Amino acid sequence: MNSIIQLAWLVPVFPLIGFIINGLGRKNLNKTISGGIASMMVLGSFIISALLFAQVTHHQTANIHLFNFIQTKGLKIAFDFKIDQLSSLFLMIITGVGFLIHVYSTSYMHDEDNKDFAKYFAYLNLFVFSMLLLVMGSNFVIMFIGWEGVGLCSYLLIGYWYRNTDYTNAAKKAFIMNRIGDLGFLLAVFWLLAKVGTIEYDQVFTAASLAKLSAADITGITLLMFVGATGKSAQIPLYTWLPDAMAGPTPVSALIHAATMVTAGIYMISRSNALFSLAHTTQNVILVIGLATALLAASIAIKQNDIKKVLAYSTVSQLGFMFIALGTGNYVAAVFHVLTHAFFKALMFLGSGSVIHAMGGEQDIRKMGGLHKHMKITSITFLIGCLAIAGIPGFSGFFSKDEILAGAFAHNPVIFGATLFAALLTAFYMFRLYIITFTGSFRGTHDQKHHLHESPKAMTLPLIILAILSIIGGYVGVPEALGGHHQLAEFLSPVVGHSSHELSHNTEYMLMGISSVLVLISILFAWIRFKNYRVEGQATGLSKWLENKWYVDELYDMVIVKPLKSISSFLNNVIESKVVDGTVNGVGRFVNYSSRQLRWLQSGQVGAYVLLMVIGMIILFFIQFFL
Repeated sequence: MNSIIQLAWLVPVFPLIGFIINGLGRKNLNKTISGGIASMMVLGSFIISALLFAQVTHHQTANIHLFNFIQTKGLKIAFDFKIDQLSSLFLMIITGVGFLIHVYSTSYMHDEDNKDFAKYFAYLNLFVFSMLLLVMGSNFVIMFIGWEGVGLCSYLLIGYWYRNTDYTNAAKKAFIMNRIGDLGFLLAVFWLLAKVGTIEYDQVFTAASLAKLSAADITGITLLMFVGATGKSAQIPLYTWLPDAMAGPTPVSALIHAATMVTAGIYMISRSNALFSLAHTTQNVILVIGLATALLAASIAIKQNDIKKVLAYSTVSQLGFMFIALGTGNYVAAVFHVLTHAFFKALMFLGSGSVIHAMGGEQDIRKMGGLHKHMKITSITFLIGCLAIAGIPGFSGFFSKDEILAGAFAHNPVIFGATLFAALLTAFYMFRLYIITFTGSFRGTHDQKHHLHESPKAMTLPLIILAILSIIGGYVGVPEALGGHHQLAEFLSPVVGHSSHELSHNTEYMLMGISSVLVLISILFAWIRFKNYRVEGQATGLSKWLENKWYVDELYDMVIVKPLKSISSFLNNVIESKVVDGTVNGVGRFVNYSSRQLRWLQSGQVGAYVLLMVIGMIILFFIQFFL
């Protein structure tokens, strides 16, 4: 088994090889070869990740030294990989879900030219490589390299259809907003290095190293780290890039929202739980921001009509749930929800892609309806995803969301009430989406109805697998109150501390009962409200605010974008053109003018030179005798 852990370096190398082959050979590879290479490389990473996971379950962890990345007299940063309980779990999620998304993409992207098809898979492989680097690194520098890598790949993939200006703007928005968060993370790393002298996890999180940090240091470092997490994991105020990321191909949306990029902030805080557990101020900030994000995004999702936008705001809201868990110190619950969310959210995004594929590119749910009879596999699997995210007992989301709610209740009943309300909104808007899309009568065009069909097997097979995982995925965390032993908490215990909040079984039964009954009522209300759906008229009042996403983008545009553009215009038109250019050009014009005047002194006439000599002598005599 030790020989297997020494092969861990192959996990990120496989997708890197796929990126290089497809990137360099994109003009010469056909779709079968380029899609097959990319998929097989991620499958290879998944197989090794599964072997590593099996080894870690037997408590065999390791740090694998590859080479010294930075080495100076006072600083040594190694390029090492850390294989432990937390990293091995994330490796399984990234490579497993990533492989299914690659297989799905081979069919979904079949209309692309060979060159663009290979380029797409090259970017997809690079994305997976960067995320694997992020979770496998044994220190914050390697994490940051992967952190920046997924940011770059998100820009490339969101703006994949770069001929559309709106798509390129969405890509730039994602890139810029992530850079804001990344600066906070980078400053935290520098601060940590300055105070502790190392950024290796095994050294930073020891009692001796933590003792070197004052309370102000810990608060400052963790707040800056959280700023980084708000960017990657789309929390207030840096969340608006994520819904706009829907500009990319649907499988990209699934990869970003389910298995990779948005979970980076959760992973970083969970990895640094020893530090965050000492920062009570930061935990309170995380809790408040997470709760506000969960409620805000859920309220917006209620009135969205783009099938992918509903899922995008759902992702933002679910990430808010994960941050609520982190803010209450329930790190296991946050990681648990990352796991279950990866299954049901990837399922629903790929399901939405199947719908869009059948509708000829249409994404407006108001123009759909009655799709169940034409797309039974997509409909049934999508329903399973809705049941899971709503937290219906027996499905994966029930177990992870119940644990978050229990932690919130133990922390503060008011927080529990607000979190439960966000969960009820989740059930309502997800079943609104399902009912309007798959039930009732078809509201699209005759041509769209004529072409309605179930997606190819390469698209439906990943849906079926993810649907099964969305049902059984939560059983790794069955609580003791339901006769389980919470295997996930036990597995993660060496790395991630379990919540100290303890509730009696009766209290847990009460909370489960309350949340389950209210969720079912919320679903029933959605069914009554939308079973006979007709396209509504112009939104007014609160509905208009929700439809326009609380005008947050417009607020940012007014408060940040327009003033920056005005300042930039002033600097360009006044400071740059008039002052900087004016000064430089003025010096040139002055020298030029002076030269033209002085050259008249060189007339070539002897009489003029004699006259100048006489004038000079007179001036010298005048100075000598009178001054």
